[in-house]
Amino acid sequence: MDERIIAGEEQVEDAAVELSLRPARLNQYIGQQTVKDNLAIFIQAAKMRNEPLDHVLLYGPPGLGKTTLAGIIANEMNVQFRSTSGPAIERAGDLAAILSSLEPGDVLFIDEIHRIPRSVEEILYPAMEDFFLDIVVGTGPSARSVRIDLPPFTLVGATTRAGLLSAPLRDRFGVLSRLEFYETKDLCTIIERTAQIFDTTITAQAAEEVACRSRGTPRIANRLLKRIRDISQVKGEEEISLETTREALDMLQVDRSGLDSIDHKLLMAIIEGFGGGPAGLDTIAASIGEESQTIEEVYEPYLLQIGFLQRTPRGRVATAKAYEHFGLQKNGD
Repeated sequence: MDERIIAGEEQVEDAAVELSLRPARLNQYIGQQTVKDNLAIFIQAAKMRNEPLDHVLLYGPPGLGKTTLAGIIANEMNVQFRSTSGPAIERAGDLAAILSSLEPGDVLFIDEIHRIPRSVEEILYPAMEDFFLDIVVGTGPSARSVRIDLPPFTLVGATTRAGLLSAPLRDRFGVLSRLEFYETKDLCTIIERTAQIFDTTITAQAAEEVACRSRGTPRIANRLLKRIRDISQVKGEEEISLETTREALDMLQVDRSGLDSIDHKLLMAIIEGFGGGPAGLDTIAASIGEESQTIEEVYEPYLLQIGFLQRTPRGRVATAKAYEHFGLQKNGD
C-alpha cells in the first residue's frame, strides 16, 4: 500500500517538519481542551508534592498529538524526555537498559505501547508500580534473580489500539486520556499557526477549506498545507488563497469530505458493483485489488465514522450519505 496524503500515520516527510511545529507548553497546545485541563491539574499537584506525575496513557487515532503531549508533560514537569517505541523493545534487556538510565522524575515515552512483547511487559509491571526491576541472570541451576532499584519516573504510553492493551498494564496507568478528532475551528487555528512557521500566510476561507478536508487530524492538515504552500509559491502569491487551496486539493484528489481516490474506489465498488450492498469484505477486496485486512484497518474506520459505510452481518453497505456525496440516488428512495 502506497502512503496516502490523508493517512493519519506518520510518514517519512512528516518527521523533520513536525519537530518544528510541535508546541512546547500546554498553553500553546491547540484543542483537546478536556485532556489539557485535566493534565494541567495533575501536573500542578505533582509539582506541589515534589513527586513525579502518575503514569499517563494517551490513546486515540493517529496524528492527533499524543507524542506532542508527551513532550509537553516533560517540559511542564521540568524533567528530561526519553522516547522509544513498543516494537523497538524486543527483549527484557532492552527495557532494563532504558529504565536504568533514567534520572529521578524523567518522562519515558513509549509509542505504540500495545506492541511490547508480553514477556517484556511483565517486567514493566514492578517498574511502574514499585520502581524496581527483577532480572534473571544466567541459565539453568546457576540462574539467579537480580533486583535493580529504579528512580521514580513517569511512563507516558501512547497507542492507537487501546483494546489490545492487557488489563494489568492498563490498570497501572493513573491518568487515562483519550484524544478526539479536532473540530474545524481548532484545525483552522493550527493551520494558521503552521502557515506562520512556514513563513507564509493563509486566508481564513482557505484555512477552513483545508480544515474541512483534513479528517479532523492536525497531521493531515499540516501535510496538506505543505503541498498547498508549494503551489501558492509557484503561482507567486503573497498569501495562500481559497482558489489556490481548492486547486491544490483537487490536484491531490482530496475531496470536500476528506476522501481520496481509494475511498472513492471502495465506495463506488459497493454502489455500482454490488447495488449498494451488502457485500462481503473479501469480495470487495478482490474487486478493488486490495487486502481485506488493509480495507478493514485502514480504509473503513473513517468511512464508518462519517456515516458513509455500514457493517452488517451480511456485509458492507453504502449509506444514503455516500450516495448523496456522489450525487446518486439510492434505489428505493
